[in-house]
Amino acid sequence: MHLRIIFVNLIGFIFLIAFTHELVAQGVFDQKIKTRYYEEPLSLVLINLEINYQIKFEYDKEKARKTMISTRIINLPIKEAMAVMLQGTGLGFELKAPNTIVISKDLELPGEKLEDVLKPSELEPERTDFTASGIIRDVESGETLPYATLKVVGSPIGTNSNNDGWFTLLKVPSDTSLLQVSYIGYRTKHFRLTPDLNMEELIIGLSPINRQLDEVLIVGANEDQMMKASTGISKISVSPAQLVSIPSLGEKDIFRSLQLLPGVSGSNESSSGLYVRGGTPDQNLVLFDGFTVYHVDHLFGFFSAFNSNAIKDVQLYKGGFESKYGGRLSSVVDITGKDGNSEHVNLGAGISLLSANAFAEIPFAKGKGTILVAGRRSFQSGFYNNLLEFSDGDSDTGTGDDNTTTTQPGPPGGFRGFASVEPESWFYDLNAKATYRTEKDIYSFSFYNGKDHLDNSRYADENTFRGGPFGGGNTENTNFSFSQDIIDNSNWGNTGASLKWSRKWNNKLYSSLLASGSNYFSYRDRGVQLTIERDSTTEERNTGTIEDNNLLDYSLKWDWEWQLAPNHKMSFGSFGSAFDIQYDFTQNDTTTILSRNDQGLLTGTYLQIQSGFWEKLMVTPGIRINYFGETGKLYYEPRLQAQWFPHKNLKIKAAAGRYYQFANRIIREDISQGSRDFWILSDGNSVPVGVSDHLIVGMGYETPNYLFDVEAYYKSLDGITEYSTRFVLNGFGRESSLDFEENFYNGTGVAKGIELLAQKKSGKLTGWISYTLGEVAHQFDVYGDKPFLASHNTTHELKIVSTYRLGKWSFGGTFVYASGKPYTAPLGAYSVELLDENTADHFAVSSKNSLFLPDYHRLDLSANYDFERFLGGKATAGLSLFNVYNRSNVWYKEFDVIDGVILETDVNFLGFTPSVYFTWTLK
Repeated sequence: MHLRIIFVNLIGFIFLIAFTHELVAQGVFDQKIKTRYYEEPLSLVLINLEINYQIKFEYDKEKARKTMISTRIINLPIKEAMAVMLQGTGLGFELKAPNTIVISKDLELPGEKLEDVLKPSELEPERTDFTASGIIRDVESGETLPYATLKVVGSPIGTNSNNDGWFTLLKVPSDTSLLQVSYIGYRTKHFRLTPDLNMEELIIGLSPINRQLDEVLIVGANEDQMMKASTGISKISVSPAQLVSIPSLGEKDIFRSLQLLPGVSGSNESSSGLYVRGGTPDQNLVLFDGFTVYHVDHLFGFFSAFNSNAIKDVQLYKGGFESKYGGRLSSVVDITGKDGNSEHVNLGAGISLLSANAFAEIPFAKGKGTILVAGRRSFQSGFYNNLLEFSDGDSDTGTGDDNTTTTQPGPPGGFRGFASVEPESWFYDLNAKATYRTEKDIYSFSFYNGKDHLDNSRYADENTFRGGPFGGGNTENTNFSFSQDIIDNSNWGNTGASLKWSRKWNNKLYSSLLASGSNYFSYRDRGVQLTIERDSTTEERNTGTIEDNNLLDYSLKWDWEWQLAPNHKMSFGSFGSAFDIQYDFTQNDTTTILSRNDQGLLTGTYLQIQSGFWEKLMVTPGIRINYFGETGKLYYEPRLQAQWFPHKNLKIKAAAGRYYQFANRIIREDISQGSRDFWILSDGNSVPVGVSDHLIVGMGYETPNYLFDVEAYYKSLDGITEYSTRFVLNGFGRESSLDFEENFYNGTGVAKGIELLAQKKSGKLTGWISYTLGEVAHQFDVYGDKPFLASHNTTHELKIVSTYRLGKWSFGGTFVYASGKPYTAPLGAYSVELLDENTADHFAVSSKNSLFLPDYHRLDLSANYDFERFLGGKATAGLSLFNVYNRSNVWYKEFDVIDGVILETDVNFLGFTPSVYFTWTLK
């Protein structure tokens, strides 16, 4: 009996203790939190909660120290408060009785499962039709995410974050609404508002695709696409992080990847520059953190000048772009550089067969400030030398029975030498950026410097040719040999910097003040001493040229955004640029072919209003007004965009606008060795201001998994300029002009075409197929009274791009087909004695671009493997196979005159070329 009583009392005591613990646990976890933090380390936040609410936390102290918290919580229970506090950090938590909370990235954050998020909120709304604003960030690095898309689920309300990641949503239906936030290369996130959130300081974190845990919410499953073409008109967004799957000649290359996009020519592997809808690379406005980059090539175009480790976002506007952009006729590439990791120090390095690179990201001021430094430099490996040999024709040449030669390729303006000395060449680029953020302001400084050097001086071996004298009058063969000493030194590159102050004045008004400078430089000294032995005689000829081009651009720009009402936003601003451009072209140290020293001031203002009506129509009218000091005139640029949504999946779009260009890259025609180019400023006379009118219409149909899009475009061109000395000497060899300034020739043109795009956005296999039917024709009176196809015209172009993901492996493939480009060939040749007693060879040429190169096509493949952990960090190794079936695609043709004989050379692009790369990052 006593034992039974003791046993019953013991059981009761145990239940009492358990019940008491449960009551204590419920009491602790039912406490309501009231607190506010702005950019405070999570470690300090947890210490504060431990002291004030008698809670114990188990967590990774290093991770907590590097995770910044910004939130306001008013009277929320512990569980809900922790969910709000950790939202966007990539961390989850678990409650453990009686008073312990475990925080870890391996735990679930309540409310992030799809079924939980989509449930209606159990809270009663306290506010309706209010304004919400905040910032979109990367949860791992703290980087802000520009141009992210935000939508209020079940409502037409939506917006995009600006260049600095800030956003404003007007007329939010209630403070329990659900936001859907998406950004290319990141997982789409659903963010539930609660009445206790500070709606003026929302911080929404998105997780990169390649770092996301399986249990995190996935919506649409299409965020890992590398290209997004459904936003706006003729606009494409690119995810630099996702480009790793695309085949390349080294590590991932931004501009090489842009050439695979719809509307951009993919058959110009000799240049990283973009040929967009019939435009030339100089007609693209390339901005890096606000300053203009005038040259985008390394190693004669095989490598672009931008390090992907320093790039956060790329926006390509193929035409009809809005009023805040100007000064170019064709397109805009707006590149936003990385700020750097604000959560923790991050380091990385990579190596390919071309170059080595490294970067460092360092936070300071408790995460409010960041510093990023990234650099690359080439090294002359065997692979690099092969490309250099390709660039400079460092190979043997043979002569056929038809008096033509065959050779390995060389670049436009380069010499097809028979070298016995290996050229010395290198390139480098350096990016640096410092950013500091406060609650309302962002201050940033961005710097870029890139340079190429080539010393191709060499002594040439002797070679023997056979052929009859030019003109056909004498059929007797003549034996001769020649040798050449060549001095050939080149340097070219860019330096640019910008200082930017951005401020959020209130929830509706935002401004950005930017001061920038840019310098493009190009110098080439090329001299040739030619010794010819013909039968029993010896003749020596000395020729040489020096080209020096230097461009300085100092700019100031102030941009404003004013959110007038839901779906109504005004953008306006003013700008000014001071140009100083010099170009000198000298021949044989005695003859100045061309010398220009141009200075000019360009100022102006712009205004545009983006308005949405009836949830179906979005109209964006705008105007840009320029004053150009060189001509003393005003130039007006009206712009208009319109998008109509008759169905949730269907969009009909149109755009029109006028565009002017004041700084111009001029093509200097060179029939014998390939045309070269140089930058000068319009003067309104020999070099007029370029003008283009755009007209675009199109339609797109999009589902969560697929996009089908078609756009037709028409661009008129006026004031386009070329430079040629082909008319300095008449057909009889007599001088017809000594004023080389008269050799600028002006013309007009038309570019028109239609683009078709089909994109698969989700699944293990993603990619797109695009086809362009286009034509770009120029009309120069000096070449005749009929239009001719431009040298970069491509009538048909088909591109297939695909990637396939299989665990830690990713595979990529690209196929490009393009019809042959037009070219000009000589019909005959003659030699003229110069005033310095040297001689120069000249051609009588065919009609402008009346002949066509063979069609172009190639297949590239790649494979990449991601190491989850490697030497304390993460790593990726990759293999690319360029031009898999070794197609001999003709780049251009060279023509030489040796003793009156025309020697024709097919200069080919790269054949089959494998390459490998390896990258490592600390985090």
